[in-house]
Amino acid sequence: MSESLLRMTDVRVERGLRGARKQILHGVDLTIDTGEKVGLIGESGSGKTTLARTILGLITPTAGSVEICGQRVDDLPAAQRRAHRRTGTVQYVFQDPLLSLDPDIPVGESIAEGLIVRGGLDRGVVRSKVAAVLSSVGLDADVAVRIPAELSGGQRQRIAIARALVLDPALLLLDEPVSALDSVNRIQILKLLTELGHSRQLAQLFISHDLGAVASLVDRIVVLYRGNIVEDGPTHQVISDPQHPYTALLVGSAPTLSGGAVTRERRRELRLRLP
Repeated sequence: MSESLLRMTDVRVERGLRGARKQILHGVDLTIDTGEKVGLIGESGSGKTTLARTILGLITPTAGSVEICGQRVDDLPAAQRRAHRRTGTVQYVFQDPLLSLDPDIPVGESIAEGLIVRGGLDRGVVRSKVAAVLSSVGLDADVAVRIPAELSGGQRQRIAIARALVLDPALLLLDEPVSALDSVNRIQILKLLTELGHSRQLAQLFISHDLGAVASLVDRIVVLYRGNIVEDGPTHQVISDPQHPYTALLVGSAPTLSGGAVTRERRRELRLRLP
């Protein structure tokens, strides 16, 4: 049986000013095991980003608990929480690497930054780790001296993945990781993520609004609707037998999953059943 890597129990998150606070997550229960690939699916405003930021420790839950590798992290004092983040156990890959990479410094320095902040390594070791992680994502070491504008979109996303991998994480949070890429680079990056997952026993949480885009990549689908997890199960089961009307609507909106387009009347019926 695989080891439990992430465990969120009855997590509730409220945001906003006093007197006008809004609950974003409503009692979320979520586990991810070592090496597991999970798709977190939900529309804009469903709470996907809030959930990811809570896993990263950037948001403190109003209630509930977050455990990573058996350690509760949501109630750590600020200094210990920062120290935990520096371990790199959980890393985030953004949708658009141009928004996460410093445009004015060589990408090799961006990759090395996490190692330098964590400390304990001399410059030679840092350089060798940067070269090794570039190779692991299919890039030559000489790419390290270039700035982001000198690279293609696919190369920049590989750099973003390399920057996450250099800290040897156990879990990658991938926010629409290929939506900004053309079809050729999309296929290549998804293949790379699959290979990395297998070779490193790396757990991956794919965050997306598009069920069809991630269904072939993941072992399990988690559906988030208005801050609630309304469906959580093996991918084939969720697609073939959705239990919640929102999930059924998602499946029906992806002809490659449903076997054909769902009629307008059926979509209207499903929307009427949504709480």
